[in-house]
Amino acid sequence: MYADLVGRAQNGDLTAFAWLAEPLYPQLHRVAYSIMGDQGAAEDATQQAMVRVWRNLPQLRDPERFEAWCFQSLVNECRREWRRRKRWQRDSAGGELPECAAPDPYGAVDDREALERAFERLSLEQRTVLVLFHYADMSHEAIADALGIAVGTARSRLHRAHGAMRAALEADARPVTPDHITHEVAR
Repeated sequence: MYADLVGRAQNGDLTAFAWLAEPLYPQLHRVAYSIMGDQGAAEDATQQAMVRVWRNLPQLRDPERFEAWCFQSLVNECRREWRRRKRWQRDSAGGELPECAAPDPYGAVDDREALERAFERLSLEQRTVLVLFHYADMSHEAIADALGIAVGTARSRLHRAHGAMRAALEADARPVTPDHITHEVAR
């Protein structure tokens, strides 16, 4: 059935594509938002990914890879959107992108803020593998498939991303003492 819908969509059946894309879109958007940290950027990346998937669908050789192919397209669009927004930030007159996400009113706010600060320090590649593994609940094999890399590479990227996240959290947890400040000012 799944392969049949992909085949029909590859032949230009927009209804078949809608049947495939509609249940997948919210998950793709959540992943994009987790990677980008900005609602507008996530929406842009998700929409562009789905447009590219539709346009390039006839090139998909294995219909069983449709979902992984969509995630691969999404990750590529997140990269493009990330670069575009970085350029926009540099080119704009000192303006920051507006923060669209409302703070989480529940749970341990301090822990969440520490995680968010640490996550912001990560590279886009590190964010991507962490989101796909922890948030999208993808296996190493699925991550490798979605990113178009070897399984061993996916494992090592995930390992390095965990290490970078741990280091960022530990750096934030270190107390700033007057001695540290005095030494920094003296330099």
